[in-house]
Amino acid sequence: MTTVAILLAAGGGRRFSGGVDDDPDNRSPHKLLAVLGDRPIYRHALDQVVEAAIGTVVVVTGAVRLDLPDTVTEEHHAGWTDGQAGSLQAGLAAARRLNAEFAVIGLADQPGVPAEAWRRVAACPTEWQIVVAAYDGTRGPNPVRLHRSMWGLVPATGDHGARTLITARPELVHEVACPGTAYDIDTLEDLQAWKSS
Repeated sequence: MTTVAILLAAGGGRRFSGGVDDDPDNRSPHKLLAVLGDRPIYRHALDQVVEAAIGTVVVVTGAVRLDLPDTVTEEHHAGWTDGQAGSLQAGLAAARRLNAEFAVIGLADQPGVPAEAWRRVAACPTEWQIVVAAYDGTRGPNPVRLHRSMWGLVPATGDHGARTLITARPELVHEVACPGTAYDIDTLEDLQAWKSS
């Protein structure tokens, strides 16, 4: 069983101090580059997925350049302005090229998802076609593991990724309890709340 981990890091971060979509000169900081503790937000997420060691790590980039280690595969998505669905499709295209059976997908703006969450979702029974992390009894929804047979059902356009598939096919969804939190940082207020918690 080959598993690929996909970290989505392509979006413009429009809600974070204007974001790059509204700032052609790129004067506003992108949310993924905002510093949280000792490193940028995206590095918290990336370091955890790398530590999980569940398979090749594919980072889908787009709006901003990220400093990525040589141990990960970058999949640049030029159409990042079209929404998350296209970024997810770019990641799944990389997973297909790597002949993966499963893709475990997460977001780079969720610094509270630990390596153990990635591991637990990846390690679920192989007959489960859709696996979703749950935190304190509440569905995450990331990371989510999708069997290859589900990839063609993921939306190709719009700003929703696997969430649409999860909603449409609830009978295929299995939840697994995970440590951590799926809290995502979309705004400066989110970042301040995280720092003060």
